[in-house]
Formats: sequence, C-alpha cells, structure tokens
Amino acid sequence: MMDRMRILIAPDKFKGSLTAAEAAAAIAEGALRVYPDAVATQFPIADGGEGTLEAAVAAGFEERLNAVVGPILAPLGAAWAIRKDDGGSVAAVIETAQASGLADMEPTPENALRAHSYGCGQLIAAALDAGATEIVLGLGGSAMSDGGSGALRALGLKPLDRAGNVVPLGGGSLADVVSLDTSGLDPRLAAATFRIAVDVRNPLYGPNGAAHVFSPQKGADAEGVELLDAGLRNWASVLREATGRDVNVPGAGAAGGFPASFLAFTNAALEGGFALVAGLTGLAKELAEAELVITGEGSMDSQSLTGKAPIALADAARERGIPVIVVAGRILVTMEDLTGHGVVAAAQLLDVAPSPEEAIANAAKYLAWATSQVLEGA
Repeated sequence: MMDRMRILIAPDKFKGSLTAAEAAAAIAEGALRVYPDAVATQFPIADGGEGTLEAAVAAGFEERLNAVVGPILAPLGAAWAIRKDDGGSVAAVIETAQASGLADMEPTPENALRAHSYGCGQLIAAALDAGATEIVLGLGGSAMSDGGSGALRALGLKPLDRAGNVVPLGGGSLADVVSLDTSGLDPRLAAATFRIAVDVRNPLYGPNGAAHVFSPQKGADAEGVELLDAGLRNWASVLREATGRDVNVPGAGAAGGFPASFLAFTNAALEGGFALVAGLTGLAKELAEAELVITGEGSMDSQSLTGKAPIALADAARERGIPVIVVAGRILVTMEDLTGHGVVAAAQLLDVAPSPEEAIANAAKYLAWATSQVLEGA
C-alpha cells in the first residue's frame, strides 16, 4: 500500500466501552501511526438503533436537549438532532433510547407494564416546533411495550376505556382501550414525513411479536408477557377501527411496537436502518472518495453478518472495489465469512490485550494498537 491514501474510518459503537466516535478516533490514531500522511476521515456509523443520533451529529446535525418524561414518569434530559438543508427542508433525528430507554428503568415485572413512550412523543413535538418536516426515528434500547401509544398521547391522542376515561400510560393498560379521542391530535403529524429505522421483522403481536420476543428483557414475567401481548393485539384492533389501517406488519414489533401508532396515524415508512442512516449522513459521498475502509464494532458475530452496520458498509465498499479492514473487540466469525463481504484483513482487541477485562477497560488504547498491527500486516 502507498503511504498517501484516503482512508474512510467508519466503525459502529463498541458497546460498553466506546461510542462510535471514540472508536473512530482510536482507529484513526492507529492508522496514522502506519500511514502518517494518509487522509483519514472519521465517520461514525449506525444501523438505526442506539448510536444513530451520534452518527447524525457527527455528520453535521445540530444536537439539542429537551426535558422529557422518562419511561416510568421520572423526568430526564433527552438529546435529539436537527438539520436544515439548502432547499429549506428540515430533518430531525430522534432515538427511542434517549427518551424511553431501558437504561433509565429498572427491568422489573411492574415496570415492564408501566413503561411508556411519552417522552419520545415530546421529542417529536419539539422537532415539529422547530420546523421539522422529516422525522427519522431510530429504534433500539427501548424500555416500553406500549405500541407507541405513549408517544401519541404526548401529541394529543386520548385512548379511552369503556367508561370514557383516559387509560394510564404503559403497555399494561392497552387491553382496556375501547376507543380513541383524536380531536386533540397534533395536525402537524399529517404533514410530516416519518422514516422509521427497523431491521427486525417481528410483527406487533403474537408468538413472534413485541411482547413475547422483547418484553422479558425489559422485566416482564410470563403473566406480564401475556398481558402485554393482549394489549398490543387490542391496540392494533382499536387503531384499525379508527384509521382503517392494519398495523400488524413485519417490523411493527420493534421497540415495543412503537411503529404501530405511527403507521396508523401518519405517512410513516419502515426502512432498513443502515441504508436510512447512510443516506441521511452522506456516507455514499465519503465512500466514493475512499481507497481503504476500516470498520468494526464491539462484537463481530453471526448477527453482524445479517446486515449490521459494519458488514453492510463492507458490502457497499466491495461493490465499489474498495478493500475493507475490520477491527473489532472480538471476532466470533471466520475469516472466510468476512472475505465474502470484501474484508481483506481483520483483527480483534483480544489479540493484543492481556485479558478481556483489560480490552474493555482500555479499549481505545488497544483499538489503536490492533489497527496498527493489522495495517502493517496488510
């Protein structure tokens, strides 16, 4: 390889140790030790889940902070991002993990039923107040199983029980909803474009739905799972009666069924996470100018091969004839697996760190070191 080259450094987060931006900085440090004259462009990537906001901010979106109601009513500060383009359109990026994240809730059976997405709706309202006409919703790390009902509550929807009372927030109350009062629903929802990053194919309810597959990790016990599933099934029925739309579609089960309410009341579209974020951040332009791509994530495993951000990026680079190097915390797939995606070399932190604990504690140091070593051998 020549000393002077254009290197695109585009990792995802190293969960539990480095953000994608921190990982990119460490990889750049290692790459420049070997090629000090290289043009090393740091470009954090994400697949539509946690880290999407960070990738948007790194690509030029303006980060903002709003006080919101957290997933079990405690107030918290939640970040989101906005950008106005030259044509005057305004796009906003919102992550469910920021306002309604599992990190802000103890996963207990009680909380699994109470958790809601109200704070996400507050962020959407803030984006609309700021003039957003396109809202990108990144799903991942969510606490709730409420079908997105809490978010619409923050935007003026009133789900009513048989007595005409507004039901409590949370997925545990959805089975009691019999009708919807839409008179106060924010009219700006109809004019905005919603793009929802979804990579799972789970429907809203049923054996493969949001409650059965995802709510146990949010604290739900067996009884809670059945209650939440019944609630989501009823919510779909109420939404269908109110809007004429069937929301039990593949992908609607993501983030506790969050997409369902927006599929019913807006012109929302479900999109593959990596492609959505790549288009939003201008990754294609950066890739077109690259001669080498270095990517990675905390754990490169069989799930990574199903279209997670680093492998999706490797595929895009391969199509353009650009070699790819992977540097990960650990690599649990074979080199043959990676070669099929255009990867020419790979290294893991466990190759250079004395122990897994040390690799996590000083991930940036070992990431830079592993990058230098794999480049020297490439």
